[in-house]
Amino acid sequence: MLKLIKANILFILIALYVVIDMYILVYKRDYFYMYNAIPLVLIVGYYAIYNLPKLLFFLAFITPISVSLKELGYYGPVDLSLPAEPLMAALMFLYFLNKLYTNQYNKSINTHAITLLIGIQLFWMFVTTLTSEDIIISIKFFISRCWFVFSCYFLANYLFKEKKNIIPFLTSYMVALAIVCAYTILMHSKYGFDHKSADWVMSPFYNDHTAYGAALAMFIPVTISFLFISSIDKFFKIFYFLLFLLFAAAIVLSYARAAWLGLFVAAGVFITLLLRFKFKFLVISFFSIFILFFSFQDEILIALGRNNTDAEEGFMNNVESVSNIKTDASNLERLNRWSCALRMWKDMPVFGWGPGTYMFKYAPYQLSSQKTVISTNFGTNGNAHSEYLGPLAEEGLPGLIIVLGFLFYTFSFGYRLYEQVEDKNTRILGTGVFLGLVTYFIHGFINNFLDTDKLSLPFWSFLSIMVCIDLFHKKKSENN
Repeated sequence: MLKLIKANILFILIALYVVIDMYILVYKRDYFYMYNAIPLVLIVGYYAIYNLPKLLFFLAFITPISVSLKELGYYGPVDLSLPAEPLMAALMFLYFLNKLYTNQYNKSINTHAITLLIGIQLFWMFVTTLTSEDIIISIKFFISRCWFVFSCYFLANYLFKEKKNIIPFLTSYMVALAIVCAYTILMHSKYGFDHKSADWVMSPFYNDHTAYGAALAMFIPVTISFLFISSIDKFFKIFYFLLFLLFAAAIVLSYARAAWLGLFVAAGVFITLLLRFKFKFLVISFFSIFILFFSFQDEILIALGRNNTDAEEGFMNNVESVSNIKTDASNLERLNRWSCALRMWKDMPVFGWGPGTYMFKYAPYQLSSQKTVISTNFGTNGNAHSEYLGPLAEEGLPGLIIVLGFLFYTFSFGYRLYEQVEDKNTRILGTGVFLGLVTYFIHGFINNFLDTDKLSLPFWSFLSIMVCIDLFHKKKSENN
């Protein structure tokens, strides 16, 4: 009997699990989700110990198709994206546990400028959490930022030290994103691909069309880069070409104007890379445009005020409505949020209101003359719609300076990598990743999504890939 039990122990355990599951479903339904998370926890634990790369590939795959608790009907004090965020939290814990027991650190990674910028940002975020006007909200925001960064940047660095892991990781996210695209296009087709339904048909996977468009914009340059990497098999190149076509169709149908703008700027940056322009040329051009805008701001605002095109129907209408600051409700609401952020900063110029607090504090800062048809008196419709003004309001002037440091250094870093990487395939891959980041930095002027798993994973992992290319894969002599 003992031998029989040993020989069939796995089947006995599965049967016992199912019986207990049925009992819980009938008599203890409140524990159903918790109990059914046990297999996932065991699987995660197994792969964390024996095969961490596959666990990170799995994280990349499940992030685009994860669903928030709010979408599942839970409106409690905590809103997590399941199963991605609990897995990220577990990976962060695993990272710290490993450091505690091994005390092993890679000096080149830890002293890299990107890593130092991340450390500075987390430190200042911690300081402003302690001075926050709502410390509970800020603590939750800070902890979630930590599990995004430690799982998708610090732990990912160990994955990307092996160049063979980069493309499978990116492909894992893209395959899941393709599933979301197929679902979204199918749902959108039921409404005739109209503009209004484009705002929500990607639910429950992405909370709105702008986040969905931002993810697509980040991966389109990456997908294109795969088509020119000679080490990728022709069969897979056909697969990546089909993914590109799907993403291109999806981003057009998303009506996400900020994503289109990001791709347009990324294309311009790519041209400057091909022409071997130096980064300082880009900086000079940027500041020249900035000075010209302020020199002729009255004339420019008058010209923009003549644009009455609303983003209601058709691709061209959406393109033309980008500069409509007279009647387009979406554009006007952004101006309202940005103005609130500036007024909030003036009241708290150094430490800000605290990470994650903008959406709970901006309502009194709205002016009646700036409110739109989509404004709310209680400020219940989201954040500052800017990766730059949001930190300014929440973390003060140092918060904005740190984010601008990320912006300028990443651009400089991308140009430097393009010049210094000797292996052609690695340069193509690095360029695709860099241009993906460019789309998000541009998108960040209009929206902010780094408080979500959907955009945090590609953003921090793209930075990790660039760092690992810089430190480990830059020389042509390595095995490719």
